[in-house]
Amino acid sequence: MIAGVPRGAAIVALGFTMLLGGCHDLSTITGIAAGSATGAATGNPAVGFAVGVAVSAGADFLSNYYTRVRTGAEQDVIAEAAGVLPVGGEAPWAIHHTIPIDNEHGELRVIDVMTTPIAVCKDVIISVIDGEGPTAPHQDYTVWVCRDPGGWKWATAEPAVSRWGPL
Repeated sequence: MIAGVPRGAAIVALGFTMLLGGCHDLSTITGIAAGSATGAATGNPAVGFAVGVAVSAGADFLSNYYTRVRTGAEQDVIAEAAGVLPVGGEAPWAIHHTIPIDNEHGELRVIDVMTTPIAVCKDVIISVIDGEGPTAPHQDYTVWVCRDPGGWKWATAEPAVSRWGPL
């Protein structure tokens, strides 16, 4: 029992807290759980605190890295699709992640090309469609993509668009 609460009820409450908090709070909850367990097992709260902070920091790092990799893949798909289009050209884009969560899609249109001695860049309007069908909500963004020796790459400074998450 924890402060008069049966253990099963405490676990259920922790589970609901994780669902309500979402992924953002998962690293904090993981750190608290690891620190509490370590502190209880060793009988030393300082060791428990250190382990909790380390686990939370590690979970934050992994979460941010995972988000960056997925976002980078999405940006590369958009840049490659826009790179082959002329000004005024339109095309669909879609990302299919290995883990099929947030497989987004949309439309893009090249609205301008800027050619300089060091780069060729395109101004692109992209739509990100959330769901399927004609009534699915979508959001439009303006981005720049530039030609790189390895292909076309996303060139818009981050985090200019809040939806891309942690970088």
